[in-house]
Amino acid sequence: MRNISLSNYFARAVLENVEKAGISRESLLSSAGIAPDLLAQPDARIPAVQFGRLQTKTILAMRDEFVGYGPQAYLPGTWTNMCHSVIHCTSLGHALARYCRFFQMFEWGFQSELIIDGEFAHLRVKAGNGVEDYGIYGWEMILFNAHRFASWLIRQHLPLQAVNLSYDAPAHVAEYRHLFLGQPIFFNKPHTELVFHRSLAELPLSQNETSLRRFLKHPNLVFLVQQYPQKSWSTEVRLIINKQLTSTPGIEDIAQTLGLHPQTLRRRLAHEGTTFNDIKTQCRRDTALYFLGKSSFTIEQIALRTGFSETSAFTRAFKTWTGVPPQSYRQQLAEN
Repeated sequence: MRNISLSNYFARAVLENVEKAGISRESLLSSAGIAPDLLAQPDARIPAVQFGRLQTKTILAMRDEFVGYGPQAYLPGTWTNMCHSVIHCTSLGHALARYCRFFQMFEWGFQSELIIDGEFAHLRVKAGNGVEDYGIYGWEMILFNAHRFASWLIRQHLPLQAVNLSYDAPAHVAEYRHLFLGQPIFFNKPHTELVFHRSLAELPLSQNETSLRRFLKHPNLVFLVQQYPQKSWSTEVRLIINKQLTSTPGIEDIAQTLGLHPQTLRRRLAHEGTTFNDIKTQCRRDTALYFLGKSSFTIEQIALRTGFSETSAFTRAFKTWTGVPPQSYRQQLAEN
């Protein structure tokens, strides 16, 4: 999976604050094997290995794991110490609660909290004392690292009910499909948070000190390219639906494909904190959001691609997902 690539937006964002620190952008790009003129090309992409190298070299040069997006530096080694503080926890919820307590020690840094509310768990983050905002890339880093770290701890991509973001959809919104592994994403929300079913907080950790030592050699690259061979049932269902979204097979068809009785599949999805209808809705919503960022597709075409036979039904569904009709959402993307 090392052939994964990223938009050059992320390289520009990593380097945003280096010149204020008296560090040459060109020298960092050169040391990472990235041509400087690649950053000016609007649609250029960068291999994950090179981006991971650039991120690591920038952190070391700036002596800041938050690469200048906070009022003070998270000195190199901060993340390592956090990892050692959680590696012996008994469950994902235990580990995330300790993760939150660790970063709460930095009053000027981002403040995180694990909130269990009814059926759902919220890993909520906000700016520290005296800080209004960290910028879009700052929030992207925090949530990306938290989600990938949680996934690493349990050796599976943690399925999310929502990625809630308090800011407007950015110009590179299409990248969020890959950034958060196709999970449902919402903008202009009251809180910035990852939301997952509370039952997943009970999952045992699948890592130990030995695997942690290997992970800490190249944590940035691991987060970018790590794939887990044991997929969750919700992931399996999501993959099948996405391949056949225009016709959207029913749970009986999908259960047969997976070699399960429909009721068995329902139970297994319930254990993961979701349902077939929830996954189908998420697939339709995520696909619609993706294609709305592509100006070559009409609303009618997107409706068909997401399994709706009528544009009016798609419009009604989209308004329930986002609060605005699809044309208004597309206009917001264009304005950003």
